[in-house]
Amino acid sequence: MTTPTELWHKLASLPRPTLGELFSAQRDGGEGADEPAGAERVAMLSGRIELGDGGILFDWSKTHLDRDVIAAFEELAEAMDFGGMRAKLFAGEVVNPTEGRAADHATLRGTGDPAKVEEAAALIDRMGMLVEAIHAGALGEIEHLIHIGIGGSALGPALGVDALSRDLSYCDVHVVSNIDGVALEQAFAACDPAKTLVAVASKTFTTIETMTNAESALKWLRDNGVSDPGGRVIALTASPEKAVEWGVDETRILPFQESVGGRYSIWSSIGFPIAMAVGMDDFRAMLAGARAIDEHFRDTDGAANLVLRAAFADLYYSRVRGCQTRAVFAYDERLGLFPDYLQQLEMESNGKRVTAEMQPVEGPTAPITWGGVGTDAQHAVFQLLHQGTHLIPVDFIASIAPGDDLDAAHHRILLMNCFAQGAALMAGKAGEDPARNYPGDRPSATMLCDDLDAATLGALIAFHEHRTFANAVLMGINPFDQFGVELGKQMAKAIEKGGEQFDASTDALLKAAGLG
Repeated sequence: MTTPTELWHKLASLPRPTLGELFSAQRDGGEGADEPAGAERVAMLSGRIELGDGGILFDWSKTHLDRDVIAAFEELAEAMDFGGMRAKLFAGEVVNPTEGRAADHATLRGTGDPAKVEEAAALIDRMGMLVEAIHAGALGEIEHLIHIGIGGSALGPALGVDALSRDLSYCDVHVVSNIDGVALEQAFAACDPAKTLVAVASKTFTTIETMTNAESALKWLRDNGVSDPGGRVIALTASPEKAVEWGVDETRILPFQESVGGRYSIWSSIGFPIAMAVGMDDFRAMLAGARAIDEHFRDTDGAANLVLRAAFADLYYSRVRGCQTRAVFAYDERLGLFPDYLQQLEMESNGKRVTAEMQPVEGPTAPITWGGVGTDAQHAVFQLLHQGTHLIPVDFIASIAPGDDLDAAHHRILLMNCFAQGAALMAGKAGEDPARNYPGDRPSATMLCDDLDAATLGALIAFHEHRTFANAVLMGINPFDQFGVELGKQMAKAIEKGGEQFDASTDALLKAAGLG
């Protein structure tokens, strides 16, 4: 059997036709002459996943994937036992070897080991009863929720609330993650303490930034006349006993499983602020959209698996073409936080330098994920994309249905710009003036949603979760640990403790700030 190393060498040695050549008619009757062109290529490299009332079209035709590249990646997937690793993921077996854990986020939306699915459903039902009781006035008149967390405990809720609550909001939600007190004071200024709940989201209920902010929130409630500030706290955690020790009543603790990683936890009680903002019906619709992706990813093999196909393109550019970054541009204001969400998901998961067997990786792992919102980004960073010296694969995300009620010209111009950017990156334009010469042959993929509703948001997030997993399997790394975040935290604690000497620069900075 061909080894993974040999397959990477094979991929590197394959011909590299331009996108223009791949879209043109049969290439000179020579090698690659049976490669489909034009509309056939679009049909081969596009696919749609249905989400009940709508769906998402995934178009990877403007990438350099061709039949030879895809065939080599399919061989690589077999060599890396992709099918076996995927089966372990959905069976609830250990796929996080360094921590000896499963990764059970799919069970939260109803896919995977039946016993774990049942447990997850019971916890979500418990959250639903609390949400509906609060909406019905069981805790008094509640108009505001300050949600305190960091990392996955904040990025997911912030994305969900921002994307889904613009038309209708049962509760005004403020997500606070930064230990910088300015962030918390800004939330305080927008809320009436007499009508405010505080959600404290921490897997361990020991995260220093989160717990410090939580103590300050309790003080704010107390200082503003709330007689029982602890009774205003909802705990979202995988360590309920720690929440009880901290002072949260058991009836207001919403637990989730230890085997659910923070950046994969939006589907658990960490999604409480989303449900508070838009209601449990929309939260369950988000779970259903994610479940549709789970089922496609689990049940579809080879390049027909749209998630795996995306991973093929990712690795072709990062490992074969040497691309160090991947850009994501949402042509929808409601997805303004999506690139931020993907940064943590992809870079914390796959920013590794050793394999799952603790050996050095043989090539680059996660590219740097970055992006923004169209059309703003066109006037900020697209200069580099079109004419810079970096080759940067781009993902475009758009919705056919508008998110506004204004003149249809707004959305028409938005979509035209989205599609035009992909076409321009591919085609380029030759010119005698070097300053006006566009090289083209720059890849992009497009995810075109029928509408941006709760199911679609859930599907987009789950697609990228599984895309991240597929990339990791093909590289032989573990996407579910994140030890790289620990060293800086340990050194910060050492600074707080005092008595430890650092490098001359750090010592000078501590002294200048009055900390040393």
